Amino acid sequence: MQNNSLCFNEHEILHLLKHYLPAQAPLKDFIHHNTLHSFQDKKFFDAIKQASEVFGYKLLLSIEDYRKRFADKKISNNALLQVIEQKFGKENNEEWLNKLLKTNYDSQIIPRVGELRANWRKQYNIDLDAIIHPLLFRVLSSYLDQGISIWNFPIQNKSFIDSVKEMESKSYTSLFKTSRAKIILLNNDCTIQNLLSVLVGDERLFEKYLFDQQFAHPGWSGIVGAIELNPETLLDTKKINLHDLIVFELLLEIDALDYQFGENWLPLAAKIKIFPQNYFTLSPKTELDIVLELWQTAFEYTYYNEVLLAIKTNNAEQTISKSEKSFQAFFCIDDRECSIRRHIERIDANCETYGTPGFFNVEFYFKPEHGKFHTKVCPAPINPKYLIKEEGVKSKRKKDLHFTKQTHSLFGGWLISQTVGFWSAFKLFASIFKPSISPATAVSFNHMYSSSSLTIENKSEADVEDGLQIGFTINEMVTRVEGLLKSTGLVNNFAPFVYVIGHGSSSINNPHYAAYDCGACSGRPGSVNARVISYMANHKKVREILVEKGIVIPETTTFIGALHDTTRDEIVFFDEDKLSNDLLKQHKINKSNFEIALDNNSKERSRRFDSVNTNLNAKLIHSQIKKRSVSLFEPRPELNHATNALCIVGKRDLTQDLFLDRRAFMNSYDYEVDKTGDFLFSILKAAAPVCGGINLEYYFSRVDNQKLGAGTKLPHNVVGLFGVANGIDGDLRTGLPSQMIEVHDPVRLLVIVEQRLEILEEVIKRNDATYEWFLNEWVHLVAIHPVTKKMYWFKNESFVDYQPIDGSLNIASNYNSIIESSKENLPVYLIKNEL
Repeated sequence: MQNNSLCFNEHEILHLLKHYLPAQAPLKDFIHHNTLHSFQDKKFFDAIKQASEVFGYKLLLSIEDYRKRFADKKISNNALLQVIEQKFGKENNEEWLNKLLKTNYDSQIIPRVGELRANWRKQYNIDLDAIIHPLLFRVLSSYLDQGISIWNFPIQNKSFIDSVKEMESKSYTSLFKTSRAKIILLNNDCTIQNLLSVLVGDERLFEKYLFDQQFAHPGWSGIVGAIELNPETLLDTKKINLHDLIVFELLLEIDALDYQFGENWLPLAAKIKIFPQNYFTLSPKTELDIVLELWQTAFEYTYYNEVLLAIKTNNAEQTISKSEKSFQAFFCIDDRECSIRRHIERIDANCETYGTPGFFNVEFYFKPEHGKFHTKVCPAPINPKYLIKEEGVKSKRKKDLHFTKQTHSLFGGWLISQTVGFWSAFKLFASIFKPSISPATAVSFNHMYSSSSLTIENKSEADVEDGLQIGFTINEMVTRVEGLLKSTGLVNNFAPFVYVIGHGSSSINNPHYAAYDCGACSGRPGSVNARVISYMANHKKVREILVEKGIVIPETTTFIGALHDTTRDEIVFFDEDKLSNDLLKQHKINKSNFEIALDNNSKERSRRFDSVNTNLNAKLIHSQIKKRSVSLFEPRPELNHATNALCIVGKRDLTQDLFLDRRAFMNSYDYEVDKTGDFLFSILKAAAPVCGGINLEYYFSRVDNQKLGAGTKLPHNVVGLFGVANGIDGDLRTGLPSQMIEVHDPVRLLVIVEQRLEILEEVIKRNDATYEWFLNEWVHLVAIHPVTKKMYWFKNESFVDYQPIDGSLNIASNYNSIIESSKENLPVYLIKNEL
């Protein structure tokens, strides 16, 4: 933040505001990110202290919560002693234990942002937010609307502020109650600096005033900033920016003050005797800060030690199987796929599973047949040059009649409400007792019709649409298949079937549905990606060129794309009609095993759901899970990434027989294939911001669900199809609703990598943005030497030896005894025997 003595710089302050405002995109592109990304250049605990002081965020659990977890043995005494000794030495154990366990502290947080504008109420006895926000939010939602409103915004194809100007110049009514604000607007005198001179007076306060103003509604300001940066995030693009929003709001403030006091009121600075301090001034840590830091570190170490001890024990007992593989399956690294991989491996001991980002190394836009727009199905930072089109769909997607445009007309609306309306009411009543899929349900399998064909191969330079190349050339296919196989280590010993299984989610009455789909596909199902990469890997010319690159895929190996719906626990396989009779027979056996695995996975998931009896038969539970997924009255059909805490990059041997309670992102990686670390670089470059971003958004939404989360989703109303608000008014809610984070343990992500230290250290330092995540401890990093299996912790810019704290590893003989034991987060188990 600029010094008080410097002149106001509009460009600089706008840049600064956009840096600190929430960066959440519209609902259709829900991409998880570090909520405090603007503080990421600082060490984690320094950053959360500053963010808490500036904005009033609650960024750690309360001291009472930590003490309760300690009493419940969720924070171990050994871990607590370890973190105290690391910071203060062993001789100070007793003193700091007493502070952690018994001393009372004042934990009240008074944010700095808001201090200046609070003087409107103190000195002028007027609440500008209460007067202005209802009108401001209505105008913004109308301008940005994506199709939910009955009437469009009156002026189209102009910028926000130009649209307001035209409305004011041509309308009989006005958005303003007095004349001065309208005159300023129409005379083009509305620079931010001029308006602040009227409102505030003293240039030294301008920056603080804008921070106060915009953080009074960070959701609206944040989404305007996100749209300004990436206009394509709206299908119906709008010309809006933070500058126009600020200008309009300043005009509304001047108008409100003129209406209340006439035009003779004094600017805010004239009534203030003591200026607020610089908002971003660093203050020294208090004893409470240190105590909470120790508690949080001990909380994390307790879990990390449990995991690392289990991996160490598991590695010592692993034996490498040389048997012929029945099939191999690629899954997304998503933590929800952690359990289904475990179940299918235990049903078919001869199969192998791999984890990789769910766009499967093919980046493109997808345009469904009959669709008006194309959407990105790859990680958000990538800007693809390719378009995949769906063809051969004979029927259009179904619609409910009462959701059509005809309901917006006077006569049509009345007629439909008197006819179809009664039928809709009956269906709603019936759905209480028998929930079923309707056209309003967001079903992952509807993203792409399984019977359709895709334009995957580009055969002509003329095949271009909207500036995008339709399909991939042979060489482009080779590059992507090679990258997928080498990055995961599957370069030989191919099975007869290689399944590529994307994932998506189904839900109803859930505005955050995109947050449940594949993050690597920009919040969409990975079905198209799975079919595309399978087509490429089956292509005869692609395989011929891959031989030159050291990858020989036998003619007897077939790649098959599929989609796993993580809410319903169903899998659909694509292009089965292309299989020979012999292959189809074996494929049906594999499908049968997947069905059993899906039943077991449903049973494991059900322990979190109060409405399902986990002790029931797995198949019966699965049927109840499917009903939950389409119930209008179920706010949590699945818990998404709740409890995520690990990212494991290495061979499956590291975790083969471990029960990790669906808490781990698992990216397959073979150090022997990656001699230079190039593939590891690509993995960590994505894993740090993606998995780390997911982890931190859950963390911060959990510790402060009101300011950094979305609160409960029950009163949420969709605004313009791009955001949610509580009720009909108010700020847009950012972050995650309570139904997604209520079982989450707020611990930072632990990234575990199987690679030699010299290679790993060089890899993480290649890219400053990636290195920042580890250097500043927003995520933790542990290296496991692939030969010696020794562990090393990355701290203070170097790796140090790590030995898990002494403890006993939990051992179980079957899953049911674990799953049926508790609804809480479970410890790590080593599974000794088959189900």
